[in-house]
Amino acid sequence: MTQGPATILVVDDEHLIRWSLEQQFRREGYCVLVAETGVEALQKAQEETPDLVLLDVRLPDVDGLEVLQRLRTGDPDSVVIMITAHGGVDSAVRAMKLGAHDYLIKPFNMDELSLTVRKALETKALRRQVARFQAEQKEGSRLEDIVGVSRAIRDLKALIRRIADSTATTVLLEGESGTGKDVVARVIHFESSRARDPFLAVNCVALPEHLLESELFGHEKGAFTDAKALKKGLFEQADGGTVYLDEIGDMKPGLQAKLLHLIEEKTFRRVGGVKDLQVDVRIIAATNRDLAKAMEAGDFRKDLYYRLKVFPIRLPPLREHPEDTVPLAMHFICRFNREMRREVLGLHPDAETCLKNYTWPGNIRELRNVVERGMILAGGDTLCCEHLLPEIGAGPMETTPGTAPPPKAPPVALPAEGLRLEEVERDLVRQALEATDGNQVRAARLLGISRDALRNRMKKFGFLASS
Repeated sequence: MTQGPATILVVDDEHLIRWSLEQQFRREGYCVLVAETGVEALQKAQEETPDLVLLDVRLPDVDGLEVLQRLRTGDPDSVVIMITAHGGVDSAVRAMKLGAHDYLIKPFNMDELSLTVRKALETKALRRQVARFQAEQKEGSRLEDIVGVSRAIRDLKALIRRIADSTATTVLLEGESGTGKDVVARVIHFESSRARDPFLAVNCVALPEHLLESELFGHEKGAFTDAKALKKGLFEQADGGTVYLDEIGDMKPGLQAKLLHLIEEKTFRRVGGVKDLQVDVRIIAATNRDLAKAMEAGDFRKDLYYRLKVFPIRLPPLREHPEDTVPLAMHFICRFNREMRREVLGLHPDAETCLKNYTWPGNIRELRNVVERGMILAGGDTLCCEHLLPEIGAGPMETTPGTAPPPKAPPVALPAEGLRLEEVERDLVRQALEATDGNQVRAARLLGISRDALRNRMKKFGFLASS
């Protein structure tokens, strides 16, 4: 969205100064407001919310410093530059303590004033960008963003709260792929006292060992062929905050030893460095591997495993808390409504049943992707079975691990003399309804169609009266 010109409020009891400043800043492309008194200034500031205020210290009705204080109380982000013909150290110090951006003495050079105003507005714009970036980073990282009504999720949130409030510097997240380990890591960070400091993440399998080492610990100039300048690693950049190490189970033994040293000593060296650097970071490690088995196989260091496991958190797969499937789906519908500018109200009861009966091998990530696909396909305000993936509408498949499912025989053998397709379809609908005691949802699932499609066929074949 394109932003209009900044608005400047000029507050001075001298008409010539007000007029001169108004003309100057209008020529520079600003929107300019003027006020002669403190009361008028406060009223216009409340009505117009200027981006910057040029405020005279001496006004006929209210002291300029009092106006400054009231402006800053009403809007702590307001940028105020004090101007006065009577310079004094005491008033300047008091103005700066009250939150003034700068303090200028009359007569001032107009070019210098314009430069001061421009820099002040740039600083304010930069602060807005930082605040917006911080808000975007925190999006989806609050405790209430972990959705669920089950006992498992309630216990998980209670544990997250205790860890976030603690001084623990190592946390281990264990769970299958897609269970939300990255979300839990961000919530722990942003719900803790470290929230104002960086949260930096890296996937331990995304980079080769030598690049991952440089990414984590940094390197000195000339440490290797492409090291043309000093680089600070994630641990150094995140000082005071959190480093999230995803897929820690795939970290190579050499890096495991360096990580253990950092955890125990709070110090590390950049690649090619000789100086120990000290940092204060919380390390959240995550894995979908069984680290105990990896440790027994010699793939993971025992000392690092037990050091990370001070605060272990197991994230349950979605199949262990199916009662959370629909609340999670509604959470994603709300999110995609915002992102896609849609107004999907919810799930059809048949779709809810399909979601509850599916085993979700991909866990919450798979559910999110299914909802996103459904939102794209759905033309109306409700997600139905036909908007979901076919395997979800068909229900769970049971196969023995490691074995391929047996080849299926044709569902209907075609007689040599042929048959009438409509009669076969009618008979299959009847059989499905009889097998399910008339339950349309289960009958539709047996036939691999949606409930609405089944009802259409029931009407067609006279099993259901037309409405």
